[in-house]
Amino acid sequence: MRLSRFACRCAAIALLNLLLATQAFAQPALWVVRNAHATVYLFGTVHLLPDDTDWHYPALDKALAASDSLTIELTDDDAATMQALVLQYGLDPAHPLADKLTAAENASLTQAAQDAGMPGGAQTLQIMRPWLAAVTLAVAPLVKAGLDPAHGVDKLLKAQMLQAGKPVNGLETSEQQIRFLADLPPDVELSFLRSTLHDIDKGPAELTQLIGAWKDGDTATIARIEDEDVRTQAPELYQRLLVQRNQAWAGKIAAMLQQPGTTFIAVGAGHLAGPDSVQVQLRKLGIEAVRQ
Repeated sequence: MRLSRFACRCAAIALLNLLLATQAFAQPALWVVRNAHATVYLFGTVHLLPDDTDWHYPALDKALAASDSLTIELTDDDAATMQALVLQYGLDPAHPLADKLTAAENASLTQAAQDAGMPGGAQTLQIMRPWLAAVTLAVAPLVKAGLDPAHGVDKLLKAQMLQAGKPVNGLETSEQQIRFLADLPPDVELSFLRSTLHDIDKGPAELTQLIGAWKDGDTATIARIEDEDVRTQAPELYQRLLVQRNQAWAGKIAAMLQQPGTTFIAVGAGHLAGPDSVQVQLRKLGIEAVRQ
């Protein structure tokens, strides 16, 4: 069974991003949920983005200014925390990665590491568990291209709200997100790495297309790129990484609506697209999200 790169993006290392060569104006999708005493805005993000992309627009800025707080996927993703979690859940030096792959797969691993310009090449990956090697191979070309996680939309929103003196909260913890991958059954985890090796050449074109869809607020294309493969090829993984999380977030949003005030929620754009989106889960609770 081959898995899509969706799992990388859903684990908080979420790879909804790549390569815009020229400055571009973006108007990503925004929704609002209201009742008599509370308002919640829903905004899809990408976690890495070239810093020459102008994604602010009047309706978005108005919603941010009106919001009392920001809620994003994670707030505890500082370097020290992430390093500790990778050491705890991502390394397996007693079982080298090469022993788990065929000769052809090891050749692909070596080539992928070389193409990504990884220090130490494939040898650096040998002590990693398959899920971490897959994520590392997916992220390395972005780092090589000069993209900085500090330019991610969620990071910039966090900085903006903190500068305005407004609190920033997290829907999940970094440990929860990492364990979505670290707790995969061994065969599924290995299939995840194999799929990454198989499809690694498709990454730039697919992610560029995804960025274009995000800029245009094209949720149908976002859903097709992000969700369809994993929904059809690995339904159990799809349930775990997307559906169950969206259901949990919808429950938290329903609770927010019981308290007065205005909250701005920014999560990966894939969670706000498709047949199992957060908006669909809210509708099941009798709550309607309206596109702005």
